Amino acid sequence: MNTVVTCVVILGVLGAVFGLVLAFAAKVFAVEKDPREEAIAACLPGANCGGCGYAGCGGYAAAVVKGEAATNCCAAGGEEVAAKVAEIMGVSAGESVKMVAEVHCSGGGADKSKYEYMGIHDCLAAARLPGGGPLACKYGCLGMGTCESVCPFDAIHVVDGVAKVDVEKCKACKKCVDICPRHIISLEPYKTKRHVAIPCSSKDKGPAVTKVCSNGCIGCGLCAKACPKEAITVTDFLAKIDYDKCVGCGLCAQKCPRKLIVIDGKVPVIKPKPAAAKPAASAAAKPAAPTAVKPAAEKKDESKQ
Repeated sequence: MNTVVTCVVILGVLGAVFGLVLAFAAKVFAVEKDPREEAIAACLPGANCGGCGYAGCGGYAAAVVKGEAATNCCAAGGEEVAAKVAEIMGVSAGESVKMVAEVHCSGGGADKSKYEYMGIHDCLAAARLPGGGPLACKYGCLGMGTCESVCPFDAIHVVDGVAKVDVEKCKACKKCVDICPRHIISLEPYKTKRHVAIPCSSKDKGPAVTKVCSNGCIGCGLCAKACPKEAITVTDFLAKIDYDKCVGCGLCAQKCPRKLIVIDGKVPVIKPKPAAAKPAASAAAKPAAPTAVKPAAEKKDESKQ
């Protein structure tokens, strides 16, 4: 019994000593944290999505205080959070451009497969199979929802075999961008009144595209010719938009023969031009005035004169 009591007492004393040592060490070696860091972390949404490029909201707050990150990098918080962070730092927030995820596939090849897939319903698993998956188009969306499963904002869903983004919910966290095995999702600036997008990633020539997709880009260049701002270029048989030049006029979508280019997520409906009005029927020609014929007697008299 005495042995047990002795052991308990010794353990208690050792615990107290170690506790005092740790408390002293924590006080001596404590790293002072800038109070602004805690204030910034408190106003961040706490999504820890990594869209800012740092490991969570705490990492971003520390980077802002150190001057390593701008005050408007929080995609989930938007302009409101950027203004609060800038106020804490005593600087101007600067202009914040909304970014959204764009899936560069229209789903036009969703019903064209090379073989029947019977495996795990996951894009990463399917992409490991020969040919990168069952889809005939090697650049198309596999449509198994891996991007949907990682989105913390419920902003992306598979509809009719292709991933679709809800621009109102999207916070540009890049989780879907990073997880896509075919790398067909990217962040694009959403800054014009009408957002124009080309949902295709194929770099094949036109004839090859038409075999595997009903409306993939064939690199014809008609959209580039129609753009008044020279915002579209065709590289590797694929049209791409320069959003620094694009004004959202939509002329490219009107000229696209494949009905691929979308405006605010939809293919524009081109209304047929009204038929030109026929010119009014000209008034009936007036009958020509009869030529006066002089009598023969008068002609003789004139000849005598």
